[in-house]
Amino acid sequence: MTEDALVLVNARNPLRYSVKEEELVCVSEDYPDVRMARPAAEALKALLRDIRSGGAIVPVSGWRSRQEQRKIWRETAGERGEAFARKFVALPGCSEHETGLAIDLAENTEEIDFICPSFPYTGICGEFRKKAPYYGFIERYPKGKEPVTGIGAEPWHFRYVGLPHSVIMTEQKIVLEEYADVQRRQGLG
Repeated sequence: MTEDALVLVNARNPLRYSVKEEELVCVSEDYPDVRMARPAAEALKALLRDIRSGGAIVPVSGWRSRQEQRKIWRETAGERGEAFARKFVALPGCSEHETGLAIDLAENTEEIDFICPSFPYTGICGEFRKKAPYYGFIERYPKGKEPVTGIGAEPWHFRYVGLPHSVIMTEQKIVLEEYADVQRRQGLG
């Protein structure tokens, strides 16, 4: 799984394999249904311990099966409209959640929106953001990169890409699409 940490999954690059469920582990005992690939889950747990989140940050959504992604797409399009769904929900087969490397996080509040959870740039969430690259995570869909990613800004969506890639992307303020393009041009990808 670690060699797949840089897999690019989006509308132009659908996922070409299925993750084996036995490769997935819970990200928290309190949220047994939220699972990720083992290296990503272990890095997330270590990061949350490091910042002493103490439950102030909760996992909302990790790995999703293609069937679950299809259901989320249909329900979101039906409830909030297709334009909203296209902005915030990847089509089935084109979702990073299907890789086991993506996690949606939320600030622990009374009500949490499953599709667009609140994850501010301040407080404990800001601490998470500062340290995330050093644990292999990037904010996958930052504001201003929508034309590149094809997805609206999602400050709650983090992707495990591993080290040193996460640090490089963060320092250079580039997203995975741009990083993959650089890797291809240099003959590394």
